[in-house]
Amino acid sequence: MQEMNSFIESLHLEPHPEGGYYREMHRSQTIVYAVNGLEQKSAYTSIYYLLSGGDFSSWHRIKSDETWFFHVGCDVLIYYFDEKKLLQTFQLGLASKNLQATIPANTWFSAKPLSESSFCLVSCAVAPGFEFNDFEIGRREELIEEFGGSKKNIEAIEALTRI
Repeated sequence: MQEMNSFIESLHLEPHPEGGYYREMHRSQTIVYAVNGLEQKSAYTSIYYLLSGGDFSSWHRIKSDETWFFHVGCDVLIYYFDEKKLLQTFQLGLASKNLQATIPANTWFSAKPLSESSFCLVSCAVAPGFEFNDFEIGRREELIEEFGGSKKNIEAIEALTRI
């Protein structure tokens, strides 16, 4: 975990509400308007995001597309519910040779490194840009009510929620 702590320190990462550590690296100065024509946002934002093997990114969703780019560490498994409310996964990292994945806007998703003794470092780009008021952490009971149609879904929700 010395290497993980070195990344946290050298990149000046801070705890993220969904789990893990992050730091915003870029916020576009280009302003775009939401579909309703009222809300202004940065065209895109990007962060570094680090998860230790013993941690997870809890179920959450945002109002924009989010693309993850793998950098270093172990592979990470991204969980999400598709439009049919079925649990899907995508493995990101060197072992899988999948180095980027995009989660569509308004999709519930979470993530967990595949090795408990390692970590993963990714970058996440969000367009239109990320705003914390567009960020929603999933609540276990509500997610089970909406997506609990199978044992597999319920187990993933229970394992990857904090509230």
